[in-house]
Formats: sequence, structure tokens, C-alpha cells
Amino acid sequence: MMTHRLSHWMLCAAMLAAPTLFSQDLPHESSSGEVHLHLVASQPGKHRAVPVVVWLQPEAGTPSPAFPPRGHYTLLQKNRMFTPHLQVIPVGSVVQFPNADPFFHNVFSLFDGKRFDLGLYEAGSSRSVTFSREGVSYIFCNIHPEMSAVVLALSTPLYAVEFVDAAFVIHDVPPGDYKLNFWVEGVPQPALDGLARHVHVPSHAVDLGNISVPVGKGFLDHANKFGDTYDRQPKATY
Repeated sequence: MMTHRLSHWMLCAAMLAAPTLFSQDLPHESSSGEVHLHLVASQPGKHRAVPVVVWLQPEAGTPSPAFPPRGHYTLLQKNRMFTPHLQVIPVGSVVQFPNADPFFHNVFSLFDGKRFDLGLYEAGSSRSVTFSREGVSYIFCNIHPEMSAVVLALSTPLYAVEFVDAAFVIHDVPPGDYKLNFWVEGVPQPALDGLARHVHVPSHAVDLGNISVPVGKGFLDHANKFGDTYDRQPKATY
């Protein structure tokens, strides 16, 4: 009798425990995935530090994580340079452009990300711009042709910033279908559009392997805000 009761108790215990053990083996539907990739230069020998941004744009039916504007960002003008050279920000964010040089600057962008012209302003003053639409803004100074910066406004937080010949990881990706986009400094937009591809992300890590990207000669050549060639003669007042 004791043996029969013990066997019955063990059977009941096993039946009660089984659902718990089984549920631990199933992937949770709300778990996030990761996207791994490695970008390599398509032209041998070009391995200098070229900044790259990759990001995932959710397609129809895939939830889009929130990426709300937060605080203010800064592109400092000092020593005839913008610092930092590259910023990735949420759409709707405000970027401050303080002038810390002892001369005038005139910050502008004529590209589709955000078109603006802050005009001429003096040392110690600052202007600001709200980046209200998604896209890449190439930013210059109308007085100093050597000054350049990039602001990439995104509607998704699913991005990574690295350099060519580096490994990229995009974390906390909700499972679904995405368009993988690229920005590589110095590469024209039509070539960047050709790199884009569709990616399905499961609820675990996915490795896209090596992806070949062109490497440009550096920052894109540009004219001044009037479309003319820069005057290379230094001006004492600037």
C-alpha cells in the first residue's frame, strides 16, 4: 500500500511540474532580437576611419519602438571645426550651434534632411535648429570651407554607429521585418540607397555576415550657400 501511494504521489508531482518545465523551453513572444553584421571596404587598401551608421526601419506590421526627442544637442564651433562631427538624433530634436571661436560663422545646410541658414553670427553667441524631418543633413560654414558635420535624424532607436571594417550590433530589436539602411561618409546617396536591404529579425540574434560597402574619398565636395566656389583668401574680420 505504501508503495502504491508513493507511486501515485510521484506521478501527480510529475504532472504538476511538467507544464512549468515545458514553458521554460519556449521562446517568449515579446523577447527581442539582435542584428549582427560586419562592414568591409569594397576597395582593397581603403581602411581609414570612415564613420558609418546602420539602422532598421520597421516595415508594415512590425512594431516601431518609440524614439522621442530628448533635451538639446550641441554642435560646437571651435578652432574652425564642428564638434562632434557626426550626431544621430531623434526626429524633432533641437540642436544648438554655439560659436566658441573669436570670429564669425555662418552655419547652413541645403540638403533634404533639414534646410536652414543661420546667417552670420559672432563669437559667444548661439543659434538653434529643430530637425523636424527624417534624413541626413550635411552641415557647413559659409565662411570656412574646411568645416563640416553631419546630423542624421531618425524615427527609430534601432541603429548603430561604427567605422568601416568594424562589427555592428543593433540591440533590443522587436521581432519582425525591417529595411536595413546605411550611411557611409563620402558615399553619394544613390549608392547608399543601393545598399539597403530587407531583413527578418526573429526573437534571437541574427548574423548577416560580411557586407561590402564603398568607401568614399572623404566628406562630399560642396559649394557655399550661394552655390559658388569658396573664396580661399582669408579675411581679417573672420
